[in-house]
Amino acid sequence: MELNYTGTDLCAVNGTRSAPEMRYDVIVVGAGPSGIEAAIDAVKAGSSVLLVDENPVSGGLMGNDVPLYFGGRMTAATQQSERMLEAVFMSMPALESAMDAGVELQLGTTAWGVYRNGPGVASLPEQVVGLADSERSWLVGFERIVLATGARDLAIAFPGWNQPGVMGAAALQMLLTRYDAFSGRRMLVLGSHDLALETALLAHERGVEVAGLVEVRAAPQGAAELVAKVVAAGIAIHCGHVIASAKGGIDGVESATLATGETITCDTICVAIGLIPSIELVDAMHGPRALEPMRGGYVPAGEANVSAVGDCAGLADTGFDHIAYRMEWMQALSNVSADDTIICQCEEVTRADLIGVQPPHYLPRPPAMCARSLETLRQDGPANPDQIKRLTRAGMGVCQGRRCRDQVAMLLALESGVPFGTIPLATHRAPVRPLPLKILAEWDEPAAMDAAWDVWFGMPPAWVPHEDIGTRHEDAHRQMLYTGMYE
Repeated sequence: MELNYTGTDLCAVNGTRSAPEMRYDVIVVGAGPSGIEAAIDAVKAGSSVLLVDENPVSGGLMGNDVPLYFGGRMTAATQQSERMLEAVFMSMPALESAMDAGVELQLGTTAWGVYRNGPGVASLPEQVVGLADSERSWLVGFERIVLATGARDLAIAFPGWNQPGVMGAAALQMLLTRYDAFSGRRMLVLGSHDLALETALLAHERGVEVAGLVEVRAAPQGAAELVAKVVAAGIAIHCGHVIASAKGGIDGVESATLATGETITCDTICVAIGLIPSIELVDAMHGPRALEPMRGGYVPAGEANVSAVGDCAGLADTGFDHIAYRMEWMQALSNVSADDTIICQCEEVTRADLIGVQPPHYLPRPPAMCARSLETLRQDGPANPDQIKRLTRAGMGVCQGRRCRDQVAMLLALESGVPFGTIPLATHRAPVRPLPLKILAEWDEPAAMDAAWDVWFGMPPAWVPHEDIGTRHEDAHRQMLYTGMYE
């Protein structure tokens, strides 16, 4: 048999990627105040600028606590996209200023990944950001990208937290201000630093009854003037206390019980213990990050053509150690949490499962798995959340770890007796937002890619030299390779 091999890999992935639909000098992800300001500044400097923001977020994503910890406390209005779009524009007049300045604006558009040539990727025509709306996904090229993705809520587990009505402070602010779509009536706030105090005051202004604040430390932690405003509003601050459980009914939370036994009636428990810079896109592009306790946790460490602004770059440094505060809350809540307390809501991984490094209960547990624990795992080296995720499925659900990623690292640090940061966070990978495959798929593939897809996916022709695929020699190769293999 004559083989015509030239030494050239005609089916290599290089050169087959689609060119991006558009290209901009600057892409700004996040249309909050910092993102809008960055976009306008870039336009004034003569750059072509695209500003994208995922708001208004669909009701379906909100139901999965994406991108914020909404806790099922949004009204039915969030299901009406046109109404939500109008609410966003009315609450953010600076958007119109950006458009007047020459910024191209796309709302309801998710930035789900950033790709640049480097290790593992060497076939892109240029650096691109992946965008998606409710209908399709596409790639846009850029020279420089500005991340203004803000900060998200720290979710933290306690008995009964896995029911509607337990939510985060950033999500509450979004529902009260930008969407005007909060369904709660009486709320208990966890925490007493500035975030919690500001959350209580905002809710009080908007007509939500605030049943009180619960603070694990012996005194309020926020600015004195904010504490004075909360007290003047008649809102109690329960210092030296911790929530022990939340009880509820068909609509979710109905009351909270403190470790002292005191029961507080409420339909919403707002976790305002801390905000975490949203650096999912930094992780997805394998960008550097640094742990900054005074600025809210891990922040982007900076690199060429990528910059971060606003809370995404780190919270304002007021001298408050956010990490120490969160770890104190985690320890206190661990003390009142039973082994069956859920840590990962999506996969129903309990505290005992996580510490025992066991799969969720819907999967089998053979004896070898039952003998496994965090202690046995640590005998081979430090615990790693990515390894824990693969073994327990904690963080693998539809919320993509937003409710459990940080607290898993905190709990592993506590159980291992090491400082937070010694054990790394689990990594994020694109897409950093849940996307249906029908949207994510590239249906209009280039001809070169379409011709060779079976080679890259390990189909039978992969055993045939590339130059012989589709020629008279292909069947001969198959016959030689497969004779007797399936008999």
